[in-house]
Amino acid sequence: MKTKHPHKLFLLGGYDLEMLTIKQMLEGREDCVVLDQHLHWGNALLSAYQSDLQRYEGYEVYGIELKEDIPLPVLYTRIDHHNDWNGKPSALEQVAAILEVSLNRFQQLVSANDKGYIPAMQALLATDEEIADIRRKDREAQGVSKADELLAEQSVHNSLSRYGSLLVVESLTPCFSPICDRLFPYHRLLVFTDTEWMFYGEGKAELVVMFREEVRQEKVFHGGGDNGYVGAVDKTYGKDEIKQFVKHIINQYGI
Repeated sequence: MKTKHPHKLFLLGGYDLEMLTIKQMLEGREDCVVLDQHLHWGNALLSAYQSDLQRYEGYEVYGIELKEDIPLPVLYTRIDHHNDWNGKPSALEQVAAILEVSLNRFQQLVSANDKGYIPAMQALLATDEEIADIRRKDREAQGVSKADELLAEQSVHNSLSRYGSLLVVESLTPCFSPICDRLFPYHRLLVFTDTEWMFYGEGKAELVVMFREEVRQEKVFHGGGDNGYVGAVDKTYGKDEIKQFVKHIINQYGI
């Protein structure tokens, strides 16, 4: 049988469980090429693949959760579900649709986790074991180390504050997911360091409107639906500016 020449080029973005699951879905297929620069959220730029794009001229190019910081290829499709694309299917679902394949149970849970965290998995009747497995694998894919897990535990123990229904944690680690997982379920959660802040839960949509200018400037990003998350891009703001965001959010929801 004659091998089908690939015509689709997929460029992988920052690592999390969804991105690794997409990679596994694409690997071994004869109809596409997968390029992976082992990026993380902070450097998930289209320019990371600039030299590769010249070699694949004429391909249909799919950039998965990449910040488009260079001119786009002629045949380019963005695959994302954050900021302006919030509310679209997960990146995993979008890739599956392009490939015309169905998601298995594990992939469905990965997709739900990425779009709507634990509540979205619960809506799929996920067991406690399935949820714990997905969350553990997602933290590992994001690069959360055992040291980060311990620092998250210390952060919750030493610096958790409550303002009405709002929980606030000053984190000792830049990895916020182990803090979120330890405190779930919550109505509202704000986690911050000297260089970034993230808000999770009810009221997220209001903050997106409140900080719409910062979102437009790509200094603040969001995703996960109306009760998802919104936060500052790491190292975009200084320590004093972070404190002002934290104060503003506490004044908004800490009642």
